[in-house]
Amino acid sequence: MLLTPLHLVELVVLGFAAGSLGALTGIGGGIVVTPILTLFFGVPIHQAIGTSLCCVIATSSGAAAQYVEHRLADIRLGMTLELATTAGAVSGAFIAGLLSREALSILFAALLVYSGGAMVRRSLRDGAENSTEPGEYRIRRLPLGLLGSAVAGLISGLLGIGGGPVKVPVMYLWMDVPFKVATATSNFMIGVTAAASAFVYYSRGDVRLPLTAATATGVFAGASAGTYLMRRASSRSLTLLFSIVLFGLAVMLVERAAHGGFTE
Repeated sequence: MLLTPLHLVELVVLGFAAGSLGALTGIGGGIVVTPILTLFFGVPIHQAIGTSLCCVIATSSGAAAQYVEHRLADIRLGMTLELATTAGAVSGAFIAGLLSREALSILFAALLVYSGGAMVRRSLRDGAENSTEPGEYRIRRLPLGLLGSAVAGLISGLLGIGGGPVKVPVMYLWMDVPFKVATATSNFMIGVTAAASAFVYYSRGDVRLPLTAATATGVFAGASAGTYLMRRASSRSLTLLFSIVLFGLAVMLVERAAHGGFTE
């Protein structure tokens, strides 16, 4: 694909939208960047994934620093859960050839729909806004959170969509972490995971620098804007937005499985 000046502008706009969504919801921008690059720009899937991973790093860099500065990200919790996520991702890489990705994606889609519905119900039940200050909540069921994070890594390694759609519900629903803190902590974590994978793609030549630079520039700017909006938006509205993203991702996974989209 030959990049024209118009393409570069479109890539920056795409990156801005993906970075904003990633910073607001804590899932990174990969679920937006990869399919659009593949479907609308004709980028080969491996190069699209390589670019997406670099964009996840840009999202984390643009968002996590501000979240840490404003004491929204729980660094200790993030590093603890990241150990389980990394172990799950390595396991996913080993068993990727042993499981049907189509069947796994449908099961994962059902999990996303359940998680989205549960998050909306909890938000409506709680009524009052969740606290966003790290000192005003208590982490519960850490072993269950570690297990959920391992599953997030496993799914990330198998499907290549990142662990954010699982990590945020795990922290919010199971560990009683306020939604904004869960989102900020997820943004802090995803950059660590993506950095290791991005290096592998770069070493194989699957990271095209002009394509990645244009998209990542937009992502970084969008992530900075997303953090500004997240700190001022209500937890209930953010929970609703995140749930909509989960439902949309579930539909994409089912459609992709139905059309054999996971065939290597």
